[in-house]
Amino acid sequence: NRCILCLFQECSKKQKNDDAQSTSVDALSSSDGFEEKNEFHTLANAKILLSDCLACDNCMTSEEGARVFQQNQKELFRILNLNKKCDTSKHKVLAVSICPQSLPYFAAKFSLSVNDAAKRLCGFLKSLGVHYVFDTTIAADFSILESQREFVQRYQRRNQEEHALPMFASACPGWIRYAERVLTNLVTSHICTAKSPQQIMGSLVKGYFARQQNLSPDKIFHVIVAPCYDKKLEALREDLYTALYNSQEVDCVLTSGEIVQIMEQKNVSMKDVTEVAVDSLFDEIKEGDVVRHEGKRSDGYLEHIFKHAAKELFGMDVKEITYKALKNKDFQEVTLEKDGETVLRFAAAYGFRNIQNMVLKLKKGKFFYHFVEVLACPGGCLNGKGQAQTEDGKPDKALLNQMEEVYAAIPVRLPETNTHVQRMYQDWLEGMDSKKVQETLHTKYSAVNQTASNLDIKW
Repeated sequence: NRCILCLFQECSKKQKNDDAQSTSVDALSSSDGFEEKNEFHTLANAKILLSDCLACDNCMTSEEGARVFQQNQKELFRILNLNKKCDTSKHKVLAVSICPQSLPYFAAKFSLSVNDAAKRLCGFLKSLGVHYVFDTTIAADFSILESQREFVQRYQRRNQEEHALPMFASACPGWIRYAERVLTNLVTSHICTAKSPQQIMGSLVKGYFARQQNLSPDKIFHVIVAPCYDKKLEALREDLYTALYNSQEVDCVLTSGEIVQIMEQKNVSMKDVTEVAVDSLFDEIKEGDVVRHEGKRSDGYLEHIFKHAAKELFGMDVKEITYKALKNKDFQEVTLEKDGETVLRFAAAYGFRNIQNMVLKLKKGKFFYHFVEVLACPGGCLNGKGQAQTEDGKPDKALLNQMEEVYAAIPVRLPETNTHVQRMYQDWLEGMDSKKVQETLHTKYSAVNQTASNLDIKW
């Protein structure tokens, strides 16, 4: 198999053995001063295979590779063990943020309601020694709101700016890395500048929350629980690094499957764990029932932006969105008509075959969509390679179907109705149009280290 990013090169990691990875992890572990055996010494090393991740060492620097391999269960327990030692100067406040698309996995796998799964997962993490457990839905609120505003602005500038439209979603790290490492600035200039929910959650935890708790950001160790391995690569981005405190805003990403591995190593069943309410970023308030955004298998950028644009640009109040499947179920379009004319044309493109076709059409000038929700995984975020996989690395279709049912049943909350978000825009970000909003919630995407220019690939 070839790595998606290498395209024409034979991948140097195509043999699926763990020797090199185990060596990398062990080397890192032996140099961190915690060689002694402890109660967590039986934990498995992270095993990231080519089939799990979109990047390989033809696309990553050696430093990136080492830092990706360091993001495993051992790193979490290194911090937990530090906190048990007498030297309080080395103690860290341990915060874990859980992605919404991970919760249906735990619910379906352990036959729980999604609310019970969230509370039991929180209880399990706190039993290990985690101090705070957050839900990243609020970060997605910010990301969606900023994406909505940016689309309307791009649409209004479409006749003045060559690269204003189409606008591509920026939430999927696999798509973003592919765009930055393989595609040209012709494509990256179309990517929405709003940060992904993971990036924004990093700012919320080590910016807003750290200030609320009177903590230096480097005194917080921030872990993300996510559906896919590409989130580990995203955590290394320079725009997730605070030079003043020599601190990454996300220190470690663990997949949902890696959390289950920890449970298995400790012989813990989710059903036996005490339920604990999930924390919020605001004082002593606890989170209520789990909510989600519109969209069947993702954070719903397409649906939220479509409805917002219909209202803002054309004064139309769209209640229900109708998807039209094109070449396959992972490439669908949504259109808005007014006075017999199609005024908005959106698409959802999931999986690299669809992404590849999309890019080819864009380069040939035959691309007529205004916005595309791009996700690297076929089937969307619920199908991330870090969860719902069988032992041979294939999707567990039965479990995935259950997860989709669980996710679809979660109540929808519009980002505009989150009063905490509206308050933070004023109190923390100094207004919706402030410089701080641009610095905190937006970033830049551009082509770097281009590895291929010819995109005529036979899939």
